[in-house]
Amino acid sequence: MDATTLGSVLALVGVLAGAVVAYLGKRSENALTGYSSLTDNLQEERDRLDRQVTARDAKIAEFASLRAADQAEIARLRSIIIQLGGTP
Repeated sequence: MDATTLGSVLALVGVLAGAVVAYLGKRSENALTGYSSLTDNLQEERDRLDRQVTARDAKIAEFASLRAADQAEIARLRSIIIQLGGTP
């Protein structure tokens, strides 16, 4: 094998190695981009669910205060019934 053939083979090996590195690098880049996109989607969904939970908790607090007011009204009406001689 003469020097020209050896140089050509080495150049071919270098080009193939460069192509493999570029291919693997692009695959890694695509995987990282997909991972970032998935992470962004999950964070948006988490934020949306946090807002829903906050709204639900506010409604629960409102209903709890209404229930307490209803219970106080029931107790007041029962005492009136007892004062008037009835049984609640």
